[in-house]
Amino acid sequence: MKGIIRRLARILALSGAKTAALMLAVSIVAFVLVTVSPIDPVQQYILGLGTAVSPEQRAEIEEYWGVNLPPAKRYMNWLSNLLRGNLGESALYRRPVADIIRERFSNSLALMLCAWALSGVTGFVLGCVMGMHRDTWPDKLLKSICYLLSSVPTFWLGLVMLLVFSVWLKWFPIGFSGPIGVASRDVTIWQKLYHLILPAVTLSFMSFANIALHTRQKLTDVLNSDYVLFARARGEENRTILWRHGLRNTVIPALTLQFASFSELFGGFVMAENVFSYPGLGSAAAAAGLNSDVPLLLGVTLFSALFVCVGNTMANLLYGLIDPQIQEAVP
Repeated sequence: MKGIIRRLARILALSGAKTAALMLAVSIVAFVLVTVSPIDPVQQYILGLGTAVSPEQRAEIEEYWGVNLPPAKRYMNWLSNLLRGNLGESALYRRPVADIIRERFSNSLALMLCAWALSGVTGFVLGCVMGMHRDTWPDKLLKSICYLLSSVPTFWLGLVMLLVFSVWLKWFPIGFSGPIGVASRDVTIWQKLYHLILPAVTLSFMSFANIALHTRQKLTDVLNSDYVLFARARGEENRTILWRHGLRNTVIPALTLQFASFSELFGGFVMAENVFSYPGLGSAAAAAGLNSDVPLLLGVTLFSALFVCVGNTMANLLYGLIDPQIQEAVP
């Protein structure tokens, strides 16, 4: 037990060092991209005021936001505040960026976890079905569907789902995270889940096709191996072969791809939340980009990178629980 704890501690320490280096690199790249972009946060802030501003007042605003400083100085000031937990103040919402991320992330986390679990389970099950019935009509049909869904843009699929299931069939609400006209504190958990179904299903279509195709290929390689051929010669049934030999060798690659899909989910939930008017972190990021809200845009970028790193670290920790050989190989 002590050896396992020490091993996990070394993994966490190594992952923490890599995460810190990656976050530093992401902060530099994000800040440089925002600096060289045509974004003018001061002008956007002035437009939000709705009043005319003199050149002297604009200069005072630039001094307040630190825009008149050299880029290197601005980055060091921003990084210094970041290390103290201060992400700045959103020019769009007039609130601290940390508070906006904290509030919006709760909605986005529920959406992503539902979509992530649904895509993982659906993709793995369909991949096993295709692998066990390869080159038959179920395999060809499911494979064609996976190829089609993997090439469809998220926003287009979301619009189709919204048109069919919300407008035509009226099975689901047309958007938002709760009923219109009801305060957020009065929305029940069932109402939230009801509004969550359609965006989660749409978002799950992003990654389940890749997981299904990947699992099918891995399971096909396992079924063509010598030890599976020997098991068939001994008279083992397909169900027994899948349980004893197939799952252990296919679940780890599927798990790797599933945790790697965090980045895809972050790219997709921005579109999904905007299509369904879902008040999450993705809609806040889109609003920050369209309204030149640099502090909020940088905060969401760093938080997204951190979330993906945490997902990859969790995958590394779960490998040892699934396959003891990988756990023993950790120094």
